[in-house]
Amino acid sequence: MVVYNFKKIETVPTAKDFIDVILSKTQRKTPTVVHPGYNIVRIRQFYMRKVKYTHMNYHDKLTQILTDFPRLDDIHPFYADLVNVLYDRDHFKLALGQLNLAKQLIDRVGRDYVKLLKYGDSLYRCKSLKRAALGRMCTVMKRQKGALEYLEQVRQHMMRLPAIDPATRTIIIAGYPNVGKSSFMNRVTRANVDVQPYAFTTKSLFVGHLDYKYLRWQVIDTPGVLDKPLEERNTIEMQSITALAHLQCCVLYVLDISEECGHSIAEQVALFDQIKPLFARKPLRVARASMKSSFNSWAIAN
Repeated sequence: MVVYNFKKIETVPTAKDFIDVILSKTQRKTPTVVHPGYNIVRIRQFYMRKVKYTHMNYHDKLTQILTDFPRLDDIHPFYADLVNVLYDRDHFKLALGQLNLAKQLIDRVGRDYVKLLKYGDSLYRCKSLKRAALGRMCTVMKRQKGALEYLEQVRQHMMRLPAIDPATRTIIIAGYPNVGKSSFMNRVTRANVDVQPYAFTTKSLFVGHLDYKYLRWQVIDTPGVLDKPLEERNTIEMQSITALAHLQCCVLYVLDISEECGHSIAEQVALFDQIKPLFARKPLRVARASMKSSFNSWAIAN
């Protein structure tokens, strides 16, 4: 499995910018003047070069976008499931599939019009074929407007995903919202997670690190989870479920015995029982917190 670095994905341009950049580059990098007195072979080569250059630029740029984004079958199941939770796996695959189809169509247009240009019998005919080729390529790209905009939004969000290493020593802090998970995270690591006196302050996964007995541990603060069926959980809660399901870790379940979190001990225990199957074959500790607002009293037990 590959631990993917989402921060290396380059910006996905809009359809208009995509077309403008490619055509501008073609205009700058290829000859711009052809005279009617040129031999017909030279005229054909002039316009064939423009079609080939434009075709290759479209091909290379689309290939780069398709290569930059992760293939869900090649990355760790944690990241694959996280992508599904945040962006919808089917929509993500559909957008990449549309760009791959666009690349194939542009390849076909480029090849077909280069063949036609070989038989161009006049300057006017060759110029018309070149304009038709570039026009068809641009039309294909205009139709990718929605896919390109969606992938740019996904890229911007992926850039903000925490750098979680599924293969390192990991502690996951789980529990109801507002029980003090982020306060504990800030206490034991150098992370600076926002702490507020209301539920769901933490809306995504946060990562910190601590050293214990010369070993580096990765500590993950998860959004709070409520006691309800899996199909009713929202995107925020599903990030916690995804981390617990796919990462090999030690689980620290936080139980607020002061009930300052707004949920009774019985409710917190019920949530523990519901998500307990996710703790299978994982070391588990229960942290009993009281006076959560000042975070002064803690006890950790098996």
